[in-house]
Amino acid sequence: MDTTHERNDMIDLIVSQGRVADRAPRMIEGAARIAKALEDRYGIKGQFIGNPSPAVDDDWSVSLPQAREMLTGLQQAVAASVADGNVPLMVANTCSTGLATLPVAAREYPDVKVLYIDAHGDFNTPGTTGTGYLGGMVLSGVCGLWDSGHGAGLTAERAILVGARDIDEAEHQLLRAAGVRVIPPAQASAENVADAVGGSPVWIHIDWDVLEPGSVPADYTVADGMTPAQIRAIFEAFPRERILGVEVAEFNAPADDANSERAVSVVLDMIAPLFDEAR
Repeated sequence: MDTTHERNDMIDLIVSQGRVADRAPRMIEGAARIAKALEDRYGIKGQFIGNPSPAVDDDWSVSLPQAREMLTGLQQAVAASVADGNVPLMVANTCSTGLATLPVAAREYPDVKVLYIDAHGDFNTPGTTGTGYLGGMVLSGVCGLWDSGHGAGLTAERAILVGARDIDEAEHQLLRAAGVRVIPPAQASAENVADAVGGSPVWIHIDWDVLEPGSVPADYTVADGMTPAQIRAIFEAFPRERILGVEVAEFNAPADDANSERAVSVVLDMIAPLFDEAR
């Protein structure tokens, strides 16, 4: 593994608490609940960035400039963690935060492979989006198909889209043209994902809508998804020193505390191998 940073492998918990194109009202709350559970279980202290504001069903051309301060703050926090040789674990409200953080991974770790684990392609552009949702344009922006203002630099051969099954036709064409590898849920075994990564280090980005609906409430859920056991197995497939960063997003926290706590427990179980220092 060829990286440019001396690794300490300490985990820095970074928590997005400001609106970044949120269209559902409890995504920020979802990120906070997961982060607080991680603090309690592992005795780590989260860096909470931003202040909550209401969800709005707006176009990317409005939500992107509105989120500029948030995205810049998250990018700076992740960059500082990487510079210290640590592993950033970002718990975010929406996938849109990846527009700022994934370019850090691409820049600082030229050999990294990004596992983009999502039910959707997130490979639309301003010219192809039918919904105007910023979160549906993240991976394409990071791969340089459009300019978000927060950087790019991830080449298509370093992006692996895992669990995707709801991809627009325009996205299909863009993904094929770019050469992004797509592993659908039925083929997303730990072995297949590890084979796709090869000997490279990984940066893991997860949108919880990749799961079969029911285990972790998320916005934009899609049937025929991955299982929590599949996600955990992917974490277990990589020695801890090969995981350079983790991003999890889109937990739409139920208003009922008991249901919310059950979902948080599922999330923590999936990512628990990250905290196993014996691996």
